[in-house]
Amino acid sequence: MTHTNEKPHQCVVCEKRFTRSGHLKMHMMTHTKEKPHCCIVCEKRFSKSGNLKSHMLTHTKEKPHRCTICEKRFSKSGNLKRHMLTHTKEKPHRCIVYEQRFSESGNLKTHMLTRTNRKPYRCDVCEKRFTQGGHLKNHMWTHTKEKPYLYQTCEKRFSMRGNLKTHMLTHTDRKPFRCDVGEKRFTASGSSKKSHHDTTATHTKHKPYKCDVCVKIFAISGHSKTHMLKQTNEKPHRCDVCEKRFSRRGSVKRHELTHTKEKPHRCTVCAKRFSKSGSLRTHMLIHTNEKPHRCNVCEKRFRLVGTLKRHMVTHTEEKPHRCDVCEKRFSQRGDLKLHTLAHTKEKPHRCDFCEKRFRQVGTLKSHMLIHTKEKPYQCNVCEKRFSQRGNLKTHMLTHTNQKPYRCDICEKCFNRSAHLKRHMLTHTKEKPHRCDVCKKRFSISGNLKTHTC
Repeated sequence: MTHTNEKPHQCVVCEKRFTRSGHLKMHMMTHTKEKPHCCIVCEKRFSKSGNLKSHMLTHTKEKPHRCTICEKRFSKSGNLKRHMLTHTKEKPHRCIVYEQRFSESGNLKTHMLTRTNRKPYRCDVCEKRFTQGGHLKNHMWTHTKEKPYLYQTCEKRFSMRGNLKTHMLTHTDRKPFRCDVGEKRFTASGSSKKSHHDTTATHTKHKPYKCDVCVKIFAISGHSKTHMLKQTNEKPHRCDVCEKRFSRRGSVKRHELTHTKEKPHRCTVCAKRFSKSGSLRTHMLIHTNEKPHRCNVCEKRFRLVGTLKRHMVTHTEEKPHRCDVCEKRFSQRGDLKLHTLAHTKEKPHRCDFCEKRFRQVGTLKSHMLIHTKEKPYQCNVCEKRFSQRGNLKTHMLTHTNQKPYRCDICEKCFNRSAHLKRHMLTHTKEKPHRCDVCKKRFSISGNLKTHTC
């Protein structure tokens, strides 16, 4: 029948035909959902005995198939065959339309679907369609919220096995994937490396993606798409709890943690937990005392690239952000937002203990330490502890006798920037604080509070 291409056995459900009756029987299980083969260890069930055999190797950790070139071992012979193609560079599967070649038949099938724009796999919940069955499986986790893959060390869970493997590299500090152009290394071959490669400006300064609304150009297509959503004010991603909308899928995922109060990222040094991986990375710099970002003008170093950007404005003295009420100008958009709250008297951040309200979330966090009595910042010299990082920095100056803040007029030096600001008022005679009752003005806010009392 392999020569005649005859297929006498036909499925009564979908009319698909087969050359062997055994193949038809196995196919029928896709319709009946029957899984007669059961794992004796975890009781997981399978429709094919071969799938059960392959699954059992995950319990025994046995990898009987070995590559003769690099000696890497595999649990399945099919995985070994695919691996061998990385050595031979062979691509036996060819697209007859576009002449593009692939090492795996699955990649060719996916390629054909993307070219024809066919998406045969449909989600039964939201009816979204996909070109690959694996993509549909991954999508289903967004509905079930199930995360079956657990990493025992930090107890973090993942919905996809690939994400678990990538996460495990963060504990080993291994970065096996290297940039094809430069020497930069990555823990994952996927998004991180692709993002770096897509950022062709990294090596060639080429930015092929242009905004249709303004003249801004981008090196990464994803950045261009995100920018376009800001221009159109489109927010396609919605929170299922409060229905707040976001322009990025990642933003809604981070927002959902505010509802669940989940903090999946844990510091391995002090066991403090964080809701964002970026917050954990920033926190780790406190333990290592690393400051990787350096100012090219004064060579001052910073932990965060955002802090460096804000610092650079102090050299340019540029203030592009203007208040529409009093026309006061600011170098940073965040400072302008905080300033506008002074006009509206709005205090959006509330303490859950005493219900006191604050304009800034950072001020709220500092206030919360009053209730928790926590002092996470410790002096390395005298081991005195502080609730705020700024207080620790100021305290460290008492050991070094350093006074980094200098008046440009009389050259008097201070160990705090706030002391310098108050001192400058003695030269400018400015009194920015005014009593709302008698209109009397004061140079220091404390003097105003004493006056009003």
